[in-house]
Amino acid sequence: MVAKDKKFSAAELAEYNGTAGKPVYLAFQGKIFDVSDSPFWKGGHHMATHQAGHDLTVEVASAPHSPEVLEKFPQVGVLRAADEAERRIPGFLAGLLQRFPLLKRHPHPMVVHFPIVFMISTTAFNILYVLTGNRSFELTALHCLGGGILFMPVAIGTGLFTWWLNYEAQLLKPVVIKLTLSPILFVAALTVFVWRLLNPDILTSFQGTALVYGGLVAALSPLVAAIGWYGGSLSFPVEKE
Repeated sequence: MVAKDKKFSAAELAEYNGTAGKPVYLAFQGKIFDVSDSPFWKGGHHMATHQAGHDLTVEVASAPHSPEVLEKFPQVGVLRAADEAERRIPGFLAGLLQRFPLLKRHPHPMVVHFPIVFMISTTAFNILYVLTGNRSFELTALHCLGGGILFMPVAIGTGLFTWWLNYEAQLLKPVVIKLTLSPILFVAALTVFVWRLLNPDILTSFQGTALVYGGLVAALSPLVAAIGWYGGSLSFPVEKE
């Protein structure tokens, strides 16, 4: 017999994401349901948009079907993190989250795309400059780099907030990797930016320091891609073959 009052933390709920043969659990209004038998949740995904293993209160409430559809599935527990979060965060923030529930999960995914695009664009436009000699590409790369640096602290800040609020600041593997690579990316980007401002003609030759500079520019893309990959794996785990 399933214990309906079994308490799950957000991190524990995340383990039941439907990948590698795991059950498919989701939370709605503090209750956790097992939707493993639903044909619409195969592999832990629903409509190629929603991922199991999370609190989907906002998504279910705005779905075209009524929330009562979940009552057809067994309740396997309750989400402990929601109550604990209310106790450990300041009152004004709890009120803000209650009024705007989208703030619980969406701020980080919303802003993290900016540094990802800007960092990759920095590498791409510098490559175009090297290939064509067109200085406008190199200047565009500098502007993209500046935009990436501007948004990076915002992305890191919202990521830390989401990790603390929804994952109880537990050191999950993707989080550890992101926490390690993010400051490395920021320092590398800032180094390239300052270096380019001090030496606007750094890429006119392909020797010595120019090669080091080019290597740093090239490293921005794989760094930000790795951070984005592991961040995305928290919401959309990759099912192992």
